[in-house]
Amino acid sequence: MTDSPFVIAGRTFASRLIVGTGKYSSHAVMAQAHAASGADMVTVAVRRVNISDRSKESLLDYIDAGIFLLPNTAGCYTAEDAIRTAHLGREAGLSNWVKLEVIGDEKTLFPDNEALIDATTILVRDGFVVLPYTNDDLVACRKLEDAGAAAIMPLGAPIGSGLGIQNVNNLRIIREFARVPLIVDAGVGTASDAALAMELGADGVLMNTAIAGAQEPIAMAEAMKHAVLAGRLAYLSGRIPRKMYATASSPVEGMVGR
Repeated sequence: MTDSPFVIAGRTFASRLIVGTGKYSSHAVMAQAHAASGADMVTVAVRRVNISDRSKESLLDYIDAGIFLLPNTAGCYTAEDAIRTAHLGREAGLSNWVKLEVIGDEKTLFPDNEALIDATTILVRDGFVVLPYTNDDLVACRKLEDAGAAAIMPLGAPIGSGLGIQNVNNLRIIREFARVPLIVDAGVGTASDAALAMELGADGVLMNTAIAGAQEPIAMAEAMKHAVLAGRLAYLSGRIPRKMYATASSPVEGMVGR
């Protein structure tokens, strides 16, 4: 059985696991976790990167040169602020790709989908490859696709909550209708959550806190690598149907005494 490549906006990635750069105890631990995860794309908050004085130490110094950088607009609460931050990252030479976040509520960190769609429209027009973080809402995802998003990234649960996939059916529906890659972003707590996201048909999973906040981040990063691989393989394999009652594993026909 062969799998199709993981392609976003014409770029092929070897790993379907995307990881972050925040909340680690040190940059060195972050670098080891990245290596253990096998990820070849990491997301970094533009506002956390020292882009004004490259002579000083930066977390970018600890990201392997072979890993693709995906700047994000974390901490932005308006479309205007997110657009400005994306342009700042591009002008600093980070990338013309952006993980677009426009937060609508400070407590839950749920996205402001209306502002997100507006910002996506403008940034696509400005030549960005936009990967928007959104709710697990089919209508919002469809509007983001129509606005030119290169992928859609619905949350599994609130950012950093570790609650896992809260609405399995919504993700199944989004998967059914998505015309661009689907990446589950936010809410993963452990390896089984990542595996479930992939079993539902997600093209990839993005996480940060689940690895960085684990007691052993490097080991958890490796666990997530295997979980994403296992979940993808299970999805491609086609699970058995769910049944109300038992079905014998061994057929009874032809047994002695029958």
